[in-house]
Amino acid sequence: MLSERGHTLAGMPHSSAASGAPRWSYLGPEGTFTEAALLTLPEAARAEALPMASVPAALDAVRRGEADAAVVPLENSVEGSVSVTIDELATGEPLVIEREILLPISFALLVRPGTTMADIKTVSSHAHAQPQVRRWLGANLPDAEWFSSASNADAARLVQEGRYDAALAGEFAAERYGLVPLVAEIHDVEGAVTRFVQVRRPAPVSPPTGADRTSVVAFIVDDHAGALLEILQEFAVRGVNLDHIQSRPTGDGLGHYFFAIEAEGHIADARVGEALMGLRRVCAGVRFLGSYPRADGARPQVRRGTSDAEFDDAARWLDRARRGES
Repeated sequence: MLSERGHTLAGMPHSSAASGAPRWSYLGPEGTFTEAALLTLPEAARAEALPMASVPAALDAVRRGEADAAVVPLENSVEGSVSVTIDELATGEPLVIEREILLPISFALLVRPGTTMADIKTVSSHAHAQPQVRRWLGANLPDAEWFSSASNADAARLVQEGRYDAALAGEFAAERYGLVPLVAEIHDVEGAVTRFVQVRRPAPVSPPTGADRTSVVAFIVDDHAGALLEILQEFAVRGVNLDHIQSRPTGDGLGHYFFAIEAEGHIADARVGEALMGLRRVCAGVRFLGSYPRADGARPQVRRGTSDAEFDDAARWLDRARRGES
């Protein structure tokens, strides 16, 4: 069982250096969309994949040195951010994102052989999946009761064990759990995509590619008028476009928040670096979560006056002015 594998992993010596194969933890069990995302990576053929019971467990395996990296879900195009991933990256021993993976998402209704639609009284899936198929459930299984599972593949496992009648999971999970897809290609929104990230312990950042994303979390000093504006201004005045910003409670009481921010560009870009320095000045704390290539390859539009060359030119002008030169 997954929980047994997770407990066995805890305390294991880090042996990937000896074997030469990377060890990657991921949100398991086998048959999750997270595993499917991991398997799209070129290095997956020689990597040892370690299914874990939860996102925190996958990340903690990296923190303990029992895995070289973790692959976890970060955002879905329909349901939005995966809060547990953001919260875990914002707290605890620091980790950084080194890569993102985009995976198209479509669900199948997995059942034990011989089950019909009329037999289905209970359905299970991950909580993040249910809103993506809510209308389909209402139209096709209006009287079925839905239950949350740790992952979509875990829902399939529970169907195999007889706990539930059906699971909404990736069709690829059917064979692994002795189930059959009663209905395939289930989704309320065509073209849904989930973004996964590969996370590791802090190390020197890879060079910019020209199509990069930078992620940080910023902790405000206190809840006051203009707190968000202060953060946004640091990016706006330097021409840095934000892909995403979300407030999350710190857990220290009402009115205590941090902001999860994703910006276009790389920390090595002058405009991004200066924006992060400005953010550090106005916030109680800033945690850098990585600069990494965008999976979609989109390049930012650099506004006039915000290129590295223009920042360098301005710095040289300032230096001459300080020396009293024209």
